[in-house]
Amino acid sequence: MPKRVPITVAHGDGIGPEIMAATLHILQGAGAELDIETIDIGEKVYLAGNSSGIEPSAWESLRRTKVFLKAPITTPQGGGYKSLNVTVRKTLGLYANVRPCVSYHPFVETKHPQMDVVIVRENEEDLYAGIEHRQTQQVVQCLKLISRPGSEKIVRYAFEYARRNNRQKVTCFTKDNIMKLTDGLFHKVFTEIAAEYPDLENEHWIVDIGAAKLADTPEAFDVLVMPNLYGDVLSDVAAQIAGSVGLAGSANIGEHVAMFEAIHGSAPRRAGQNLANPSGLLLGAVMMLVHIGETSVAERVHNAWLRTLEDGIHTYDVYKEGVSREKVGTKEFADAVVERVGLTPQTLKAAKYKPAESEATEKKQASPAQTRAEKDLVGVDVFLDWSAATANDLGNSLVGLNGNGLKLEMMSNRGVKVWPGGHSETFCSDHWRCRFLSELNGGTVTHRQIVSLLERVARAGFDFIKTENLYTFDGERGYSLDQGA
Repeated sequence: MPKRVPITVAHGDGIGPEIMAATLHILQGAGAELDIETIDIGEKVYLAGNSSGIEPSAWESLRRTKVFLKAPITTPQGGGYKSLNVTVRKTLGLYANVRPCVSYHPFVETKHPQMDVVIVRENEEDLYAGIEHRQTQQVVQCLKLISRPGSEKIVRYAFEYARRNNRQKVTCFTKDNIMKLTDGLFHKVFTEIAAEYPDLENEHWIVDIGAAKLADTPEAFDVLVMPNLYGDVLSDVAAQIAGSVGLAGSANIGEHVAMFEAIHGSAPRRAGQNLANPSGLLLGAVMMLVHIGETSVAERVHNAWLRTLEDGIHTYDVYKEGVSREKVGTKEFADAVVERVGLTPQTLKAAKYKPAESEATEKKQASPAQTRAEKDLVGVDVFLDWSAATANDLGNSLVGLNGNGLKLEMMSNRGVKVWPGGHSETFCSDHWRCRFLSELNGGTVTHRQIVSLLERVARAGFDFIKTENLYTFDGERGYSLDQGA
């Protein structure tokens, strides 16, 4: 008798329990050999006083099984509740979010009948680090963090995924024409790693025009890789233009643990009515079956689901007069899929999964070791909360604090240079960046000099709210200029 594979299951909130019951019914009907451990997550855990939405004991199950099939949850309204998805992804190192977005024309309405795109989204960094601060009365900030190791992992995963799944091209989306350091690093890493895969096409698009092209001509793309925020937004867009967000599953892959889910939310207004479409979670479960090596079961489930779509057995969200044959509820749809286990689609492309190592443990070529750059401290940006008079008044006051090897070079407000030589039309908030550089052109400074400067700033009565040291790396500037600088 085959050994049963342990997995952790969470039934979630809203429509979660219904679509999870339907999904597990189909998996069982297709012969999946699973040993299920159940944990509680979501709304009732939040309301019991746990701000992360997951009990500490649940982590033991996830670390033991290393496979998590998760239904959507409801996060209570109000402050203080952290995103459970982000918590799980970052805690367990689930760095790769994989979202296939496929059209099922002519059985599900779409304007893009040839669409078959996979979005590989970086899952741990970018603005989703969630590091935010209110700094003045008028201004809040969110730190965008992009690392070379994080970029290397996700870009290499995208190329490995493309090669493993007989894809032809990998495309990178960034906004490095504006964010030249953060998105610029992601693009640079993409270019470096792409050179290691000469059998695959590669290209880069600026994310705004790339998103427009994706919405208009998705068949131009194959595998897309991008930083966290763009990937989150565009994978939902891609799923919707393919036919329905409700049909899209998602895998979150780490080196040790993997999580599988639908990309939609808990839809509490539809809960308990036997209406919800379980397809997104079911296709996430198909990805799980491939991940744990049960590829034959994955094929049976996926092909039975495709045949059900072809036969016009549809839930309300994709039902269309003249195309659909029967509108069914959640349970009835699951029963219809089980009835078709062993059948294959007649029009749609049948699913075929080759046996493969677990993606979590698959050996991936390591990136070459980076030689550590020579790092020199050349200045400091001092950020002030200040709302009196004009930029020139502030600049003239701060010039008086020059000395001990540092001088005021420039001031900006919301990224626009306002001193010296600013423009009267530029709107200024109460949040000012004041750049002090070495008095010696290209010279270095010390931390002690910066501390001395901050003491002078404080004695002069200015409220400095943060500082950012300015470095060069092998002589290359490691900080941005401002608009107009």
